[in-house]
Amino acid sequence: MPINKAHLEFHTLDLTAGWETPPGYPPGIQQKILAGALDEVGKRGCRTRLLRFAPGAFTTAPFVHDYWEEVFLVSGDLFVGNDAEGKGGEKFLPMTYASRPPGAWHGPFRSEGGCILYESHSYDPV
Repeated sequence: MPINKAHLEFHTLDLTAGWETPPGYPPGIQQKILAGALDEVGKRGCRTRLLRFAPGAFTTAPFVHDYWEEVFLVSGDLFVGNDAEGKGGEKFLPMTYASRPPGAWHGPFRSEGGCILYESHSYDPV
């Protein structure tokens, strides 16, 4: 598995293809890997992805992981801290950002109208 990301110059992204539901996520939430790879078993690497929520999609429990995460809300709405039924939470709109160190609990998340997040994940160098 590559540790570094490839050199990629500006290019148009095809947002109609290449989406998949990440392991452990509910239907309606999909990722599109833009660059890199994250080896969660070997605890190395980095990746950049888009994560999209369909309207009404939500997660039911907080997340925690052992890598750095940066998240930028590109479009739509994102609620943070909803309950297991997808109710409540604090609403965020585009141009909002989060940076989380390893071990930081966050979520659950939901979106009323759908959203696209730009995310960067990386392990600290060994």
